[in-house]
Amino acid sequence: MFEAKSYFYGTGRRKSSVARVRVYNGTGKITINDRDIDDYFGLETLKLIVRQPLNLTETADKFDIVCRVAGGGVTGQAGAIRHGISRALLQFDAELRPTLKKAGLLTRDPRMKERKKYGLKGARRAPQFSKR
Repeated sequence: MFEAKSYFYGTGRRKSSVARVRVYNGTGKITINDRDIDDYFGLETLKLIVRQPLNLTETADKFDIVCRVAGGGVTGQAGAIRHGISRALLQFDAELRPTLKKAGLLTRDPRMKERKKYGLKGARRAPQFSKR
């Protein structure tokens, strides 16, 4: 599956999701795991999250986006794609950096699921206490 067309690449991560994003010159079509964005994400808010860097930089109809995303849930995947698109846009034009940085799209969100500890039922949930 060798493609001769040139593209800009960005890797995005969020929670346990990893997105590999390729940005091609095109008309604004977004493909995620070989499916259209409307098929992949049911919620409109998730589609808005993915398109946020493109709308912010006013490049929504200039690029076709092809991405592979794995791991996590739908919200984490949308966040990972957004992060990847932002990084790929930087490769295209470094002058977009202040705009993307101010919106906080270049920062990798460090929040992760907290691990379960021994003696507890969850990360922080203690077993039920009974006085008698």
